[in-house]
Amino acid sequence: MIPFDRIVKIDKDLNIPVYRQIAVAIINAIRNSVLKAGTHLPGSRELAKILGVHRKTVIAAYEELNAQDWIVIVPRKQVSVAEHIPVLKPQDWSQSQLKKSYKNEFSLPFRTVEKSGLSVGITSVFDIIIDDGHPDVGLSPIDDLLKTYRTLASRKHSVKDAHIGTEQGTLKLRKELVSYLSETRGLNITAENILITHGAQMSIYLSSQLLLNNSTKIIIGKPNYLIANNAFKETGTNIIEVDVDNDGIDVYAIEELCKKIKIDAVYVIPHHHYPTTVMLSVERRMKLLELSNEFLFTIIEDDYDYDYHYSSSPYLPLASADHNGNVIYIGSFSKMLDPAIRIGFMVAPQNFVTQCTALRNAIDVGGDGYMQNALAMMIKDGELKRHIKKAKKIYHSRRDHLDTLLREKLGEYITYWLPTGGMAIWIKLLPQYPIGHLEVMNGLKIKRISIAQNAFRFGFASMDEKELENAVDLLVLQFQKFKAKEK
Repeated sequence: MIPFDRIVKIDKDLNIPVYRQIAVAIINAIRNSVLKAGTHLPGSRELAKILGVHRKTVIAAYEELNAQDWIVIVPRKQVSVAEHIPVLKPQDWSQSQLKKSYKNEFSLPFRTVEKSGLSVGITSVFDIIIDDGHPDVGLSPIDDLLKTYRTLASRKHSVKDAHIGTEQGTLKLRKELVSYLSETRGLNITAENILITHGAQMSIYLSSQLLLNNSTKIIIGKPNYLIANNAFKETGTNIIEVDVDNDGIDVYAIEELCKKIKIDAVYVIPHHHYPTTVMLSVERRMKLLELSNEFLFTIIEDDYDYDYHYSSSPYLPLASADHNGNVIYIGSFSKMLDPAIRIGFMVAPQNFVTQCTALRNAIDVGGDGYMQNALAMMIKDGELKRHIKKAKKIYHSRRDHLDTLLREKLGEYITYWLPTGGMAIWIKLLPQYPIGHLEVMNGLKIKRISIAQNAFRFGFASMDEKELENAVDLLVLQFQKFKAKEK
């Protein structure tokens, strides 16, 4: 009698289902000629009894073996090893491989990618999370957007539209953006100047891959958006940091650099610079455009939250001025609606957009056509403008409420500058209070801390007044604990 209790060894500590362990063991026994062609196997009840498992587990194992032609099942009669053993195995299963699985590290050479340094997810549970400037999803017209999405997915002509031209972005969305960006930002463009992407980060990555290499130089602000920094590093380019003050990036320092060395690109965030939230002044905007024309470098203009400006109307983008095609303009709907809605856009000369589309197509054949067309309808119907108008009023109120809380409760611990727009306040701690003691707090998590700047971003837009108050109270407790500990 064949000792199936020795042929099949079950390890319940493995992450492999028991029925698959049984199947693997029987396959190995067939391969090793322990079980020969035509050999009768025990019935499901009998084998279940031998192995001490449920009968359904054995039935599942037999069904797996039968599907792969290792055994033949004759209902109500017998189970036997197939006469013709499969030559091509669907998976190289062995007991030792199952135990190791993907626990081993990849041993062959491959290129490593530097992490951004920004938190991409929160795995622990916190009562309050201070983000780095997210919109309030509860205010967003997501329900209407999804209703439109479902309607489009159910109509034949809409299905066809959603599958045409998604490499560059659906024509409907690009046409709507032509009108929208002309009206709101003064851009004089056509649909061929627009590439729809999965957010601003993709636009930054694509443009940097085409513009930069190990023989080029790009200027960035100090401090700067870390994800953009990493996209530039991936190209091997030489990165030069220029200080950012209360008027934005120092364009006069850029001018001095241009006089000494060849600069190929400048990355700038003109509205609410990340992370410090400062605005690039009108004087410096004009100067930067002059320098671009004089020294022939590209301006990568990241205008991620243009729409949220409170004290006055926002300045028109650099891309709206006469720039001889040297400005690549980047925007995002994620900051308007929901970070989970990954739709952004790049505006650039047509030949550059064409090449970015080709590069993007190498890894991603296009975005969600239904979602893009649903967004196009939201823009056309004026719903996006209505949402932004409502959200801007609420965010303005929340910014002012946080300003009051910070002055009244945290004034002895911090300094900050109240931004004219955006969705976050850049808060610097006094030197005697190192930012490290805020990293771990009971009930509170801060997503964007800068050790080097001894500062953090306090995103206020996603919190209501009560949540802002609770967050500030928890910060007060943490500062008081640290202060008492130091005495």
